[in-house]
Amino acid sequence: MPALVYLAGAGPGDPELLTLKAARLIATADVILHDSLVDARIIALARPSATCIDVGKRCGRRSTSQQDINRLLVECAQAGNIVVRLKGGDPMIFGRATEELQALEAHNIAYEIIPGVTAATAAAAALGVSLTQRKIARTLHFLTGHGAEDGLPVHDWVALTRAGGTLVIYMGRDTISGLAAHLIEAGMPPDMPAAAVENVSLPDEHILLGTIASLPRLLRQRGGNAPTLILLGEALDDENKVELRLRRTMANAPF
Repeated sequence: MPALVYLAGAGPGDPELLTLKAARLIATADVILHDSLVDARIIALARPSATCIDVGKRCGRRSTSQQDINRLLVECAQAGNIVVRLKGGDPMIFGRATEELQALEAHNIAYEIIPGVTAATAAAAALGVSLTQRKIARTLHFLTGHGAEDGLPVHDWVALTRAGGTLVIYMGRDTISGLAAHLIEAGMPPDMPAAAVENVSLPDEHILLGTIASLPRLLRQRGGNAPTLILLGEALDDENKVELRLRRTMANAPF
């Protein structure tokens, strides 16, 4: 059966990081159900007759329930539309894709998954630091810092600390204080290198460099609620390299 629904990744924000396949599907879809954080320039790729519906879920704001998103996917597809469910980053990383796929399968609706660039790799590019390095970071862990009850989810902090490697925390800005406290209590050195990247890949991208102990304070001083990715690990230890890259990027930025 040809697909009626496409779960597509919109990438980290920059429209030029959208895959060619995702761009083609957006330009030909009848209906686009998109996250709130998908850049407006990406939504603008849709044809004028397409129906574009914001179904994003943002902490602390009115949002569309997952049940309603599932219902919309099924109803729009059953009406004969080609539907693109457009998710920020990659649809299979912290995108609740399983629930949407189960709803489609329950109604025998054919679908296809289109991967996207996830925020972690975009942040690594912005920092100019490899998240995996021989003898330093042999593992890479993606964690969520935001649980279903709007708090810090339960993780095996001791296991994460012992595993070493690089930790990337999605949606962790509001819970960074608790996250840092748990990791330090589990044995992570307070001076473990850390970075926070706001609005990764976008023109207003901002990077904070510090340690696991200092990052909560730096984020409080920074203020705001921009989407933020947090990275921890020895791979970030080359701070001079990161700062040099930031200066070079700012020098080349168009003003």
